[in-house]
Amino acid sequence: MAPPFAPLRAMSHQSPPTPSDDAPPASSPPQAHPACVMVFNASDPSGAGGLTADIATVASVGGHPVAVVTGAYIRDTAEIFDHFSFDEEAVTEQARTVLEDLPVQVIKVGFVGGPENISAIAELTADYADLPVVSYMPNLAWWQDHLIEQYLDAFRELMLPQTSVLVGNHSTLWRWLLPDWNSERSPSARDLAAAAAEVGVPYTLVTGIPLPEQYIENVLASPESVICSGRFELFDATFTGAGDTLSTALAALLACGSDLGEACSEALGYLDRCLDAGFRPGMGHVVPDRMFWAEPDDSEDSTSEDKDDLPSLEGYGFPSHDTKH
Repeated sequence: MAPPFAPLRAMSHQSPPTPSDDAPPASSPPQAHPACVMVFNASDPSGAGGLTADIATVASVGGHPVAVVTGAYIRDTAEIFDHFSFDEEAVTEQARTVLEDLPVQVIKVGFVGGPENISAIAELTADYADLPVVSYMPNLAWWQDHLIEQYLDAFRELMLPQTSVLVGNHSTLWRWLLPDWNSERSPSARDLAAAAAEVGVPYTLVTGIPLPEQYIENVLASPESVICSGRFELFDATFTGAGDTLSTALAALLACGSDLGEACSEALGYLDRCLDAGFRPGMGHVVPDRMFWAEPDDSEDSTSEDKDDLPSLEGYGFPSHDTKH
């Protein structure tokens, strides 16, 4: 089982906890270089999610992405058509080689393609048991049913016992962790956290819990208490890549020295701003703008005269794309 985090107090999304006199400091001393965050995920050529989202998110919140490719999606911004998985040796060799060189602070595990890769990553995280592991379970409805079942079973048996924080949508976690739930009410975040705790997960971040009047709630909970929560108004858009963005932001903020409650609060706020600045790069869904803070303000827009002063590419002699092979 992954090591527990420092003692935490229950908190709301707006106010981080105040540590007691006996509690360890909320943050580590300033680091001389960006904190290294190892991310396992599939390559996403559309840039909507996957490893592309992980790398942009880690860099955006001030970390150094240590990206391990587990496979590749065949997808656009609207849907996933297929996935090709790397073999477990290729995944393991990538990770172990860089772990011997870089001081990784936190590991994030996204979609890794199949039971063989889950087993290899679980074995690796067990070898580095002092590193917190943030695991994200996406919606796998695009995949074949038998492959989904194999993946979920392997992840539950092998990866969850190594997981420090599990992240997933309310409906996804409900179907997976509590398939026989028969109460008239929906399971709460604490109910789902209790189910995850049965296999060794100390904390679960449940997203997209439906509320009245077009609101949702995101809740970080243990079986005993709510650690952090945030209530957000639904956007009038369909997003791709929000789950990867949130789980990776949480991992990166933990790596940068925040305690779990503070990291959750900041990660939820970061995701909200990414979605608010989201854009539609193609004909599919809206993609979170993970670098929203780098966009110039309207007041900083260049005037036409300023644009005239910018250097032109004319005259640089770029060759045409007509090379014969």
